[in-house]
Amino acid sequence: MENKFIQSFEELNKNEKELFEKYMKMLLEWNEKINLTAITERDDIILKHFIDSGTVLKYIEKDSKIIDIGTGAGFPGIPLKILDKSLNITLMDSLNKRVNFLNEVIKELRLEKIEAVHARAEELGTNVNYREKYDICVSRAVANMSTLLEYMMPFVKVGGKCICMKGPNVNDELKTAGNAIKQLGGELEGVYNFILPNSDIERNIIIIRKKEKINFKYPRKAGTPGKEPL
Repeated sequence: MENKFIQSFEELNKNEKELFEKYMKMLLEWNEKINLTAITERDDIILKHFIDSGTVLKYIEKDSKIIDIGTGAGFPGIPLKILDKSLNITLMDSLNKRVNFLNEVIKELRLEKIEAVHARAEELGTNVNYREKYDICVSRAVANMSTLLEYMMPFVKVGGKCICMKGPNVNDELKTAGNAIKQLGGELEGVYNFILPNSDIERNIIIIRKKEKINFKYPRKAGTPGKEPL
């Protein structure tokens, strides 16, 4: 069964609403101590964080094992977990303060089959416990496509996919990412353009399917994918 695309907060069931309300409350409280989000108005949080995160759900199969890299305050990973309890999710971020926040959210919301890991993608991607262990790697607005795919592809099993969440104007990024897609054993499966509900905010979801194993030299050492994209 295909997962749903949430159009509004009102569509959610009572339990989902309660979890999102708790999550929002914690996000705003912690945001006063550490920088988690520049978006602080209730309606904006619902649209630009919660609903936006849920837009990838229709491209995710039930029971998938997912890693969300550069998750920040937990987007899209925590909303995905609230919306589909069957998912097994790893949240990865390079800042320990954010990981502490994520662990508190997981505990407070009593979420299961979800963990938060403090790491850089370049390092965790070479770890045999994480490399090629996931059905899906997802990332929201972390880096340009060439750099991003070097972070993401090592985590995904052959046959799995990377889901890149982007804003408008992705055509130039996609053109320059052609070499990275090829070198990292991927194939462009689709680009899905849409407007967030009841807004004029344009979004793109880019899906790259992993067709073959990657040379173990990828990802390169920390900082290199950003400075010297493939």
